[in-house]
Amino acid sequence: MRRLDWFKRVDFIDIYTTQTCPLEPQLLLQRFHVQEINGPIISGAAAFAALWRQLPLLRPIGELARIPTVLKVLEWAYIKFLAYRPKLQRLLSS
Repeated sequence: MRRLDWFKRVDFIDIYTTQTCPLEPQLLLQRFHVQEINGPIISGAAAFAALWRQLPLLRPIGELARIPTVLKVLEWAYIKFLAYRPKLQRLLSS
């Protein structure tokens, strides 16, 4: 995603090196989180959509995700991915 941030609009934070962390690191590792300026911390598909809206190449998908039905489908897919992620990590590490 960093490579797609052509205009450097996103501050990517490494939870392992930051001095301050708004949530417990273990919680942050369970789902993807984003905080827009002066906004609440959001997670899951809504967080990805917020990030995508800041990246020129992915902005159309982020805007499309403003539609509640689209966001629900993306959240469903994200939950399915989270269930599959441990298996994928085991495959990649072996």
